[in-house]
Amino acid sequence: MAEPRFVHLRVHSDYSMIDGLAKTGPLVKKAASLGMPALAITDFTNLCGLVKFYGTGHGAGIKPIVGADFHVQCDLLGDEFTELTVLAANNTGYQNLTLLISRAYQRGYGALGPWIDRDWLVEHQEGLILLSGGRKGDVGVSLIRGNMPLVEQCVAFYEEHFPDRYFLELIRTGRQDEEAYLHAAVALAEARGLPVVATNDVRFLDTSDFDAHEIRVAIHDGFTLDDPKRPRNYSPQQYMRSEEEMCELFADIPEALANSVEIAKRCNVTVRLGEYFLPQFPTGDMTTEDFLVMKSKEGLEERLEFLFPDPAVRAEKRPEYDQRLDIELQVINQMGFPGYFLIVMEFIQWSKDNGVPVGPGRGSGAGSLVAYALKITDLDPLEFDLLFERFLNPERVSMPDFDVDFCMEKRDQVIEHVADMYGRDAVSQIITFGTMAAKAVIRDVGRVLGHPYGFVDRISKLVPPDPGMTLAKAFEAEPQLPEIYEADEEVKALIDMARKLEGVTRNAGKHAGGVVIAPTKITDFAPLYCDEQGLHPVTQFDKNDVEYAGLVKFDFLGLRTLTIINWALEMINKRREKNGEGPLDIAAIPLDDKKSFDMLQRSETTAVFQLESRGMKDLIKRLQPDCFEDMIALVALFRPGPLQSGMVDNFIDRKHGREEISYRTCSGSMKA
Repeated sequence: MAEPRFVHLRVHSDYSMIDGLAKTGPLVKKAASLGMPALAITDFTNLCGLVKFYGTGHGAGIKPIVGADFHVQCDLLGDEFTELTVLAANNTGYQNLTLLISRAYQRGYGALGPWIDRDWLVEHQEGLILLSGGRKGDVGVSLIRGNMPLVEQCVAFYEEHFPDRYFLELIRTGRQDEEAYLHAAVALAEARGLPVVATNDVRFLDTSDFDAHEIRVAIHDGFTLDDPKRPRNYSPQQYMRSEEEMCELFADIPEALANSVEIAKRCNVTVRLGEYFLPQFPTGDMTTEDFLVMKSKEGLEERLEFLFPDPAVRAEKRPEYDQRLDIELQVINQMGFPGYFLIVMEFIQWSKDNGVPVGPGRGSGAGSLVAYALKITDLDPLEFDLLFERFLNPERVSMPDFDVDFCMEKRDQVIEHVADMYGRDAVSQIITFGTMAAKAVIRDVGRVLGHPYGFVDRISKLVPPDPGMTLAKAFEAEPQLPEIYEADEEVKALIDMARKLEGVTRNAGKHAGGVVIAPTKITDFAPLYCDEQGLHPVTQFDKNDVEYAGLVKFDFLGLRTLTIINWALEMINKRREKNGEGPLDIAAIPLDDKKSFDMLQRSETTAVFQLESRGMKDLIKRLQPDCFEDMIALVALFRPGPLQSGMVDNFIDRKHGREEISYRTCSGSMKA
């Protein structure tokens, strides 16, 4: 294979959020199609796409180079912000890059968003390679202004702290001052012996994407496309050029091309993915495995005494519980998850001890007897024939995932407790990304293109409001859309542009319930993202990527139903106290309480979790549930598949004796 002649070292994906159009996958695919051996993605002050980029890069035979673009401030230029690209040469550099990004967010935003002080580069210099930022870097700004004393001071800083790791960046994309800067930079490089490197400051895949990119930026900045005041910072030439195109463009400065390859060779970061790292739960002198066994057996004893107060009945029932507990403990310890169960046990017990209402258990975790013994859940899995294997299975290795519900008003108290227990540097919530959805992207593109509100509103209203709706699905679901698309050129142009922008990352938010707890600092695993005040940190990796990067996710779900139940209990217990009665124990209410089922059959289920929708109320009236098992069936049946297949009607008719019950076997059918 021929020696590469050029590597792209400055590329934005849609995770930059202020600009950048392509997702990491298509960027890697394009680089591979161009025969490039390596690629850097340098999103603005973030590594949000790193995990996806790293995985797809290696899968496509592309070496992923880890980096980020920054706004930088230094005393020499006062309050002015300049640009800088920082690449990680090794794992120490990757760690320092993570710390720089996190510090930028934790200090709060400036006029242009998060930024770093130039002096921070000195603190975190090991393992970093710098590209000067071209005409927008501190050296570039000073060169264009002809302020040579300032140029000398800037260069001296990098020569002192980043010898052989600072490159004057040369860009030719047809933008203002680029050529003037380039000639001055080349002269400076010759005079001071500074290395130069060529980049194309990539923002999109092809020149045909330029208009879509301009609209994406205008949406973010709040301008219309034809506004004379709209900043025009980009050019159609900022696409992913081929090696041949870059070599032709910089034929007069071959060392700038060669240095891009040399930098790529020097950047060798290994990101550990697919491993799990749990915080150490305090267990005294015992191993985590033995401590889990002890707590589980103690807890099961308490549960059995509650379930079977009669010692004779308890002795009769014990063997199946003991056997199930031993099997589960063996699987949990064998898969390396005892710490996970103990951590969840602790914060749930703390919640109960501190007046924070906790749900009885939801999802596949309710099938674990160990969870029931540890009081993580409050449903006996043996009584309801729940399978542990749905939660944990040695043949399908994945992290256990308890969906733990807390009162919405007090959920944050539990997260605060966890932060106090494991250290605030070790606990964080998780980022989510908002994308340009079908209905919204039509409105946004229409506004930026300057179309009248009524015109845009008419088109967007044709997109059904269903969750997960896409423009492709909308064209199938709404016959008017393809009709007006074919009939009206303006509608066609608007929708074609919306298609290019649909799904592009638009903003960052906070996951509703996900919390990660690291064994050390969060920043050892992922950089942090904060709000404009530098508060409410979240990991820059989303819920899937953060687990792949080694952090374990715990779900702290805020549930309105628990808040309402808590309010009701407070009112009831005030009345009981006046009457000289003790507080009501909600766990003591039997699951076959007749008055409760009478209310249920009347569909009086407003604010009852999973039973309050209009469709569910109609189903309850038809089914007339009279036992807890009927409620289980209700929730299981109220899904699109059973509802559309007629299965629900069959179930109701069989419950009321209007249809004969039969069970299909492999050899045919068998009547009850």
